[in-house]
Amino acid sequence: MTVVDAVRELEGGTPAGPCLVPGVPVSRAPAAPVLVEDRGPVRVITLNRPEVRNAINLDLRYALADAVEAADADPSVRAIVLTGADGAFCSGGDIATMQRAPRHETTARAQAAQRVVRALWHTPKPVVAAVEGPAFGAGAALALACDRVVAAADATFATTFTTVGLAGDMGIFASLPARVGPARARQMLMLGTRVSGSEAGAMGLVDCVVEPGSALDVAMADATMLAAGPPLALGVIKQMLSGEPRHPLAVLDLEVHNQVSLWDTDDFTEGVAAFAERRRPSFGTPALRRSGD
Repeated sequence: MTVVDAVRELEGGTPAGPCLVPGVPVSRAPAAPVLVEDRGPVRVITLNRPEVRNAINLDLRYALADAVEAADADPSVRAIVLTGADGAFCSGGDIATMQRAPRHETTARAQAAQRVVRALWHTPKPVVAAVEGPAFGAGAALALACDRVVAAADATFATTFTTVGLAGDMGIFASLPARVGPARARQMLMLGTRVSGSEAGAMGLVDCVVEPGSALDVAMADATMLAAGPPLALGVIKQMLSGEPRHPLAVLDLEVHNQVSLWDTDDFTEGVAAFAERRRPSFGTPALRRSGD
């Protein structure tokens, strides 16, 4: 508070705001590292550090994990879109905030990054990444942790961890080989090769390649379609494809367990009725209880 504000309050008035002195910048509260917006049943989560192309510092890690966990807990949210501000998805970890430190000082920072991916993988709700511009290092890992990746043709993906002597985190050793195979993943991680959005689409690194500037619109259309789907079944699909090692015969038993559980839900009843009546089904919310629960 300035002296002028203090005097105004004593006189019963309202604060006048910052005093403007020529040549002296006005201090402002820092922008939130993550922006959250609901568009119907779709929650859009935007990385918001455009001055560093949305590089991930510790504050952004915590805020992003909080945002994903909140979306997971909100029954009105049926799908999530993850994107970056000002035409950049994420340029990776914020190297300016990094320095050599012993294990006991860096473990919490590393775990904060893993918490983001755990939240993305834990939620049964579909998560769609909308990628424009760079997706480097942790940014690439973040995009690949999503269930669907929509990328602009001129976006750039690179697993650049080795440029600072690191190997990678945020699930990259699970998500990258799952998409492109272990041999190609090895080359990408070791060489840090950059690939365009178009190249990423051809190699299966991303799911949909679109015109520059349209990634968010297309991702929103996809997320809206997913939000109208059967939430319980979509959650089962995410869980079954989570990458957990399973013997093929064990998969058969899990399929039976999940399928018979879904058979006794309002979603299944609605789906069968809609088919018979030749209309689009209207499925329930993620919090829908199975009959008999």
